[in-house]
Amino acid sequence: MTDKITKYDGYSIPRKYHFIFWIGYFMINFIRWGSYFDDYMYSFKSNLVEFFIHIPITYFHIYYLIPKFILKKRVVLYFISAILTLGLVYIVRTELNLLLVTSNIWPEAIGIQKAYSFNHIVAVTIGEVYVVALATAIKLTMDWIAERRKNAQLKQLQLKTELKYLKSQIQPHFFFNTLNNLYYLTIEKSDKASDVVLKLSEIMQYVLYDVKEPKIGLLNEINYIQSYLELERLRHGEKINSQIEIKGNIDDISIPPLLLLPFIENCFKHGSKNNDSVNLDIHFENKKNQQLVFSAKNNFNTNNNNEKKRGIGIENVRRRLELLYKNNYSLETKIIDNTFNVLLKIPIL
Repeated sequence: MTDKITKYDGYSIPRKYHFIFWIGYFMINFIRWGSYFDDYMYSFKSNLVEFFIHIPITYFHIYYLIPKFILKKRVVLYFISAILTLGLVYIVRTELNLLLVTSNIWPEAIGIQKAYSFNHIVAVTIGEVYVVALATAIKLTMDWIAERRKNAQLKQLQLKTELKYLKSQIQPHFFFNTLNNLYYLTIEKSDKASDVVLKLSEIMQYVLYDVKEPKIGLLNEINYIQSYLELERLRHGEKINSQIEIKGNIDDISIPPLLLLPFIENCFKHGSKNNDSVNLDIHFENKKNQQLVFSAKNNFNTNNNNEKKRGIGIENVRRRLELLYKNNYSLETKIIDNTFNVLLKIPIL
């Protein structure tokens, strides 16, 4: 037996909270009217009769009338059903009170009031609508909160799925480029081919095993970048001039894995052609333990047509940054005096 109340498509409130609500509501009314009439036995009996009506009519409204008519936009039928239901409730409640509680059907009214009078019908109906409306408002509020939480979870799952997809794109992209380099060396029958295979195996270990976590130490990412640069040096030799400068303490900084490599790859895409050299300056700065600033500069070859090819690199990074940091980041790429410049600022979390 489950500990849930039968539900429609909304949030299922655990049974214990239903008991707490109704017992609490009964006690409030019992004490209130017992104090008002100075007759707690009368208050107990009258409230007991009414609550055995309140409860079924409330659940009938929440779990039948709302999904049957309101959610299907059959408003007219809803009001007709609600009015007929309230009419039936009035008759049953009035007859039970007359039979089991008292002949004075409305003791709180001024003067002696008879059952089925207009004023009595209005008073009882308003009281019943109040109870049903209160319980319905609580239920719909819980549904709304649960729906928002569900949508947030689905959105978060979607973001995680997209992030995994974007990250998975980088790995084959990198290996494809490296295998192209290896192919180039084997065509030339270069002795460096074996070194490339060895270095590639080291990087594969990093990519396949170390980047499964959502965050990775910045120092590990820098080591990965250095390994990539060594691979490029194996291919291009002394034509690769690079330096990495670090300002501030970065020991405890973590970033999403494989976030920066596309910028380094982009430097070679723009800077190298035929016998051109690549001059690459990379800088990392920890600004007051609040912001990580990454910048890279390399010579830009205006005759290089590689940049016209649409790749996944920079656009991939932009999308990942949007998903990870929303508007709390800054990325600039521009060309100044034949130099390609990248400036990235992300918060330190």
